Amino acid sequence: MLTSNSTIGFIGTGVMGKSMAVNLQNAGFSLAVYTRTKEKAQGLVDNGANWKSTIAELAVSADVIITMVGYPSDVEEVYFGEGGILENAAAGNYVIDMTTSKPTLAEKIFKEAKARGIYALDAPVSGGDVGAKNASLAIMVGGEQQDFDAIAPLLHVMGNNVILQGAAGAGQHTKLANQITIASTMVGVCEAIAYARKSGLDPSRVLDSISTGAAGSFSLTKLAPRILAGDFAPGFYVKHFIKDMTIALESAEEMGMSTPGLALSLELYRELAEKGEEDSGTQALIKLFEE
Repeated sequence: MLTSNSTIGFIGTGVMGKSMAVNLQNAGFSLAVYTRTKEKAQGLVDNGANWKSTIAELAVSADVIITMVGYPSDVEEVYFGEGGILENAAAGNYVIDMTTSKPTLAEKIFKEAKARGIYALDAPVSGGDVGAKNASLAIMVGGEQQDFDAIAPLLHVMGNNVILQGAAGAGQHTKLANQITIASTMVGVCEAIAYARKSGLDPSRVLDSISTGAAGSFSLTKLAPRILAGDFAPGFYVKHFIKDMTIALESAEEMGMSTPGLALSLELYRELAEKGEEDSGTQALIKLFEE
């Protein structure tokens, strides 16, 4: 049972994870953290978090363990690797993977955790660095109802749209649907800005007109202004978006489904990454249209 005295273990304090962890600290939770590079968590440690030098050390000290890492291979490692979470977390504790990962991997974690008496949920997020900082993330959850009910107050510290979508893996499937939507939207936003500039319009005035109409979206409202400002810093990395789109495309193919918009977007982002932009934000796609 989650209480104000519960210790939250957090693994992965990157662009989004760090802000999510800060919000947990600000809500009064005791925090234990582990990252491969301690410097990335130094701000949290300076603010009172307990640094753990191994995953195993963190797992045995926490009542709830949240993971927010990069790739499915990282998820595999932290949960199933030697000294990993599942062999060290105590029965009755909770593990929440908030990484965007494979639905089949979420199901695997759930089954193994359940066999050990551990409660597991997949809970990927959307909202980028802004949503993480403002605790306004959309959090899409897969797992059992009673486990969701137990940890929902914790999730609401990090997001304002928290929905149980179904059984294990459902959170990941929902996030992939989210990424499929964003994929084609980002192409449209970048094409629109390039078109506006090419036609001699003031693109900022164009945004004022179209962002509140039928074209309105997070990408248009939050990322298009960054494009106009020449700000390509990552709210969400190109390389991670490629990872997400690849998982979504593979999942769609496994279901016998065609996703041509997704396929085109993935092709364009791979081209962008090959030009050295993999560590830029997704808004850097504009560079392909204005070469």
